[in-house]
Amino acid sequence: MNSAGIQLTLLAGPVVPIPAPRPIVEALDSVEVTSSAGSRSGFQLQFKVSNRSPLHTLLLVAGNQVPWLRVVIVVTLGGMPHVLADGVVTRQELGSADEAGESTLTVTGEDLTAVMDQQEFNGLPYPAMPVETRVLVILAKYALFGMIPLVVPSLFTDVPIPTSRIPTHRGTDLSYVNELARDAGYVFYVEPGPAPGTNTAYWGPEIRAGVPQPALNLGMDAHSNVESLQFSIAQTDATLPLVFIQNPIAKFPIPLPVPSVDLLKPPLGLIPPGIRKIELLKDTAKDSPMTALSKGLARAAGSQDAVRGEGSLDMLRYGRVLKARQLVGVRGAGLAFDGLYYVHRVTSRIRRGEFRQSFSLVRNGLVSTAPGVPA
Repeated sequence: MNSAGIQLTLLAGPVVPIPAPRPIVEALDSVEVTSSAGSRSGFQLQFKVSNRSPLHTLLLVAGNQVPWLRVVIVVTLGGMPHVLADGVVTRQELGSADEAGESTLTVTGEDLTAVMDQQEFNGLPYPAMPVETRVLVILAKYALFGMIPLVVPSLFTDVPIPTSRIPTHRGTDLSYVNELARDAGYVFYVEPGPAPGTNTAYWGPEIRAGVPQPALNLGMDAHSNVESLQFSIAQTDATLPLVFIQNPIAKFPIPLPVPSVDLLKPPLGLIPPGIRKIELLKDTAKDSPMTALSKGLARAAGSQDAVRGEGSLDMLRYGRVLKARQLVGVRGAGLAFDGLYYVHRVTSRIRRGEFRQSFSLVRNGLVSTAPGVPA
């Protein structure tokens, strides 16, 4: 699919995707891809096919006769390819189109974490393995999907002694890896790319630092590149977690407040939200002190995003693909809202002659900590 300087490439196949046949690409009507921090990413393809066309049956058969039909969506903007999605088909729906004799086939899929969420491995032992080693062992199963692990050692390492405790697998690979991430105050997600057919399986702290993406400009006449952008302040979400650490001798729980302090998530706003409530994390008393502190830090960091922005932009004016889980600057919104934000969610919608994105931004307070925003 080519339109107005934008080229869309569709690859599909079992496990190893190949370029889709030309008739399938020509039948493609629209593409929607959603990438979000904290939840599974997904995609949706809509095809318009004639009721008598062999594609009417071929597209349905292909998605149901292979264990996993993998789909890779690549968009080329300004000569630079960007992998928007790499996942597997999970659902197909067939409906009538507006024109007589045609049908609309909607193919819905999720990122490759869907493959990790099928088979349970309850009871599989991991003797003398720290958390990050267990994660690497689990991710090694999915190398055939081009999944490259990027595992950051946990801040508070707890190596179990086999004579006292042997950790065992609980649930599916995805549920267990997510459980280990939550206990360490980390996140886990699979990011498509950088090259088509490869993915980065990231297990580590949520990083809100680095080089920001080109700024989103408001009210700057010819330099404006945002169609709409609205801000809101959630004043009741800020929470101070209180973890309980049990004294091994007296068996008495000791309360410990945990502030939001993380070098990898520096504050983006000068005026943070006021703490409105204290949350008691009572289940941490059974954990080791290091695990309890990790859970408290994760809960504190997740409750500070009081300033949020929702907007949309036309990619031909913005000039590149806005990506989730990265920083972006905002200019022209006023002193309280200008500055750097963390891109929490991005939804890309592509039709012939049109490429738009809607997005969600978050940060921890008003008034930017950065003296300026790069263009």
